[in-house]
Amino acid sequence: MKAAVISSPGVVEVTTVADPSPGPREAVVAVTACGLCGTDLHILDGEFAPRLPVVPGHEFTGVVAAVGTGVDELAVGARVAVDPSLYCHECHYCRIGRANLCERWAAIGVSTAGGAAEFAVAPAANCVPLPEHVRLADAALIEPLSCAVRGYDVLRSALGAHVLIYGSGTMGLMMLQLARVTGAVSVDVVDINQDRLATAKLVGAATAASAAELARPEGWEIVIDATGNEAAISDGIGRVRPGGTFLQFGVASPAARVAIDPYRIYNKEITITGSMAVLHSFERAAEMFAAGVLDPDVFISHRLPLERYADALEMFRTGQGRKIQVLPQRPGG
Repeated sequence: MKAAVISSPGVVEVTTVADPSPGPREAVVAVTACGLCGTDLHILDGEFAPRLPVVPGHEFTGVVAAVGTGVDELAVGARVAVDPSLYCHECHYCRIGRANLCERWAAIGVSTAGGAAEFAVAPAANCVPLPEHVRLADAALIEPLSCAVRGYDVLRSALGAHVLIYGSGTMGLMMLQLARVTGAVSVDVVDINQDRLATAKLVGAATAASAAELARPEGWEIVIDATGNEAAISDGIGRVRPGGTFLQFGVASPAARVAIDPYRIYNKEITITGSMAVLHSFERAAEMFAAGVLDPDVFISHRLPLERYADALEMFRTGQGRKIQVLPQRPGG
């Protein structure tokens, strides 16, 4: 089969690799669509993946092509979205229900071969069936949506909050949409990418290139970083209203460092927290997606053939478009 392979830092190519076969309690999925995300850039830069080479792609959907022994709840031909999370189910964090902090945390497309390929293997338990009215290519948005749902689980936000979001890429837009459905009274979005800001404005946010341009000198109850950028994070922590919360949602480089004002955090009872990937949120995200919480046409800006995976990564790195997908299966495939 054809697959994108990151062989070493900075090196990615589409090549031919062996077709996968399912092990016990596994399924092979013929991949319809695979979304790109910041994690894929980190892997290309030599971060996150425990070893290279690896087939990237953790946001994907498709059709079950084969199942292994012991799989009776999933039939060949089933249309599925795949939760990429791989947990050990044995460590301290798995046992206390915090599997996204698993001591042996792994993920499809990070530590095992992912969905930037014609076929991918996943545990049957990670394959979530989709209703017929959901377009398979659109449903690759379920994985990032499940991360956003986890973010709002962490926030436990109150009705009537004023929300500030740094970044209007896919994840910033998803946090914007969830802010609206969870009762935010206002949502402001900051970004230096004017094309992406235009989309945030279309979805209903007040937008600016800098938080200083927005008329809330008292600050915001909830501030969310969806960029991973040090300057944005530093600025955002300073914009939190007394008693408010800052959520580190964007993926920063492991080497990133930000200075904080500990006296203000103490004196104004400011909460700084993080949200890591998916936890008990993938199935909820799938149901929310099927119910229409997101308009896929707002989020997906480019769909490219798998052969252009390297181009897709470069487009993403340079801030072109919003969600960029590759489509591994050829027509009739």
